[in-house]
Amino acid sequence: MKKDRKETAADAFEKALKGPSDAKYVLRLYVTGSTPRSQRAIKNIKKICEEHLKGRYELEVIDVYQQPGSAVEEDILAAPTLVKKLPPPLKKFIGDLSDMEQVLLGLNIVPKS
Repeated sequence: MKKDRKETAADAFEKALKGPSDAKYVLRLYVTGSTPRSQRAIKNIKKICEEHLKGRYELEVIDVYQQPGSAVEEDILAAPTLVKKLPPPLKKFIGDLSDMEQVLLGLNIVPKS
């Protein structure tokens, strides 16, 4: 006879750390106009999203020159800055996002082989 095992707090914690593989990502990229650094950040995050989050992400690019209030609300001190709103926890990445390995690690995304 098979005994049902109750999920322990440790099991729940491990499960939460892994997160669902189909979690939707909500990302905001704050840039400063069409500078080369901003353009690289846009290109890099779009590549990451299409390769690793296809169909599971919402990306909003915000030009702080056009919408300075948005940057103030998010406490954006430098640009480009990527803000991961969902899934929790909230995270911020500053720079052109060219170190894909670091960005994937920070976003808690396991690279596809």
